[in-house]
Parts: sequence; C-alpha cells; structure tokens
Amino acid sequence: MPSRADAAPLLPAMRRLLLVAAFLVFLAGLLLFVFPLRTADWFAWTVDPPMTAVFLGAAYWSSAVLEVAGARSAAWDRAKLAVWPVFVFTALTLGVTLLHLERFHLSPDHPFLARFATWAWLAIYAAVPVAMLVIGRVQTRSRLPAAASVAEARAPLPPGLRLLLAGIAAVLLLTGVALLVLPAQSAALWPWPLTALTARAVGAWLVGLGWAAAYALAGGDVRTVRPLGLSALVFALLQGVALLRHGDALAWTGAPAIGYAAVLLAVGAAGGWILALRPAAAESGVPAGRAPSR
Repeated sequence: MPSRADAAPLLPAMRRLLLVAAFLVFLAGLLLFVFPLRTADWFAWTVDPPMTAVFLGAAYWSSAVLEVAGARSAAWDRAKLAVWPVFVFTALTLGVTLLHLERFHLSPDHPFLARFATWAWLAIYAAVPVAMLVIGRVQTRSRLPAAASVAEARAPLPPGLRLLLAGIAAVLLLTGVALLVLPAQSAALWPWPLTALTARAVGAWLVGLGWAAAYALAGGDVRTVRPLGLSALVFALLQGVALLRHGDALAWTGAPAIGYAAVLLAVGAAGGWILALRPAAAESGVPAGRAPSR
C-alpha cells in the first residue's frame, strides 16, 4: 500500500516542470538526432563523431517520453520515477559542463545560434535540478487526499523482469560512473571514439538511465513503472535507428560493440516486458491479454 505522500496527487507545479523539461529535451534531441553534422553551428558544444550526437539525441527524446508520462500521472507514486532520475542526470550534466566549460561555444568566434544555445544550456542545467529538488521536497511533504487512481495493493514485478532490471541497472551505473570518473581510460572500451567531454556526457546519461532502472527495481510495482517501460522501449528503438545511420563508427568485430548491442536489446526487452504486463497478471508473470493456464 503506498504511503500517504506517495498516494498524493501530483502537484501542478511538478506537472508543469516535467512538461517544460520534456519540451526542452525534445528540442535538444531534435538538434542532435536530426542534425548531427551541425552541432558546431547550432548546439552548445561540438559533438563529434555524429554517432555520439545521435546517441545523445536518442537519449534526450527517450527522456522526453519519460517526463511526459510522469507529467500525465495522477499521483506522485507514478511520477517520481520520471523526476529523480532526471534530477540525477541534470545535476551530473551541470557538473560535466562546468568541468569542460572551455569546450562550449561561449566565444564571439562561434556562430550566434551556437552561443545562444550555450547560454540556454547553462541556464537550463543550473535551474532544472534546483527546481526539481525544491518542488520535489514540497511534493513529498504533501498531505493532500490520495488520488482516486492510486491502487490500494501493490502488484510486484515478475522475478525474471526484476533480474533483467537489476542487470541493466548494474551495467549502466558501473559504465556511467567509469566514464564520468575515468573518461580517457573508459573511452578506450567504448565502441566508438569519445573525447573526455563526450565520454562524461554519455556517462551522465548512463547513470541517469541506470538510476531509473534501479529506482523501478526498488519500487517493484507494475503500477508505477510503466513510464520507464515507454522510455526504455523508445530509447532502444531510437538507438537502433542511430546505428543504422552512423553504425559505421563502430568496430563490429570487437567486444565493446557486441556488448553495446546486447545492452540495447536488454533495455528494449525490459521496456516491452513492462508494457506487456498488467497488475492482475504481474504476480504470475503472465503478459497482458493471456490468461494463465488451468
């Protein structure tokens, strides 16, 4: 049974913040995924090779799906899966930005749109983590009546899905932390070339995604993980499209590329599995639309 704070309706301020954040990451994803060769002119920093740009763009678009799903949730228990991983990612990205500020398009020598994007980037990553922390604290202390859509009983995730989420969380968190802390050494094990900045940018995303998987695993409730299922499936599909466009950047005969493809398949499988479940079928592990045999 959810706690009183978890069962409280999502505050309008949090709903608006998630929608604004979703719009902003959609724009970032649009620039990176659709125009990966124009980051020197239109983005806050030059992203090279294009495979890195489309990877980041796909991650931004999948995050937009997560945030919209969270904003549409009736209660905090379903929306918080979209809030805290995004907070972790934005806080880490702010740190990465400040650490590599010399790589950003702040100089008058850069095009106007690139400089505008840089100042917008700095403002967004300075404001969003603080806003999420403040509004999140107000939300968790809310004592409003429970939302009507919040169920009384939990619907545990199937053991197989829990094991899959645990594996995904472990791989993403360990790889993300390695890229953040030791970018040069860890980038040597990545399937395509990364600079210190792009290694840490990718690492921030991996930690955010891994945090989401771990958070869903800790909650362990089918009713609250659906936003993650949508986001994970979109992430895997878009990364597949990215590989079709710029997969020649990968050395496909090497272990890093094979491992990367395996993780994408695992993320997509977890997302599809989550979406296929319904609370009534969760305990038995029976997908939606299929009745258990008698």
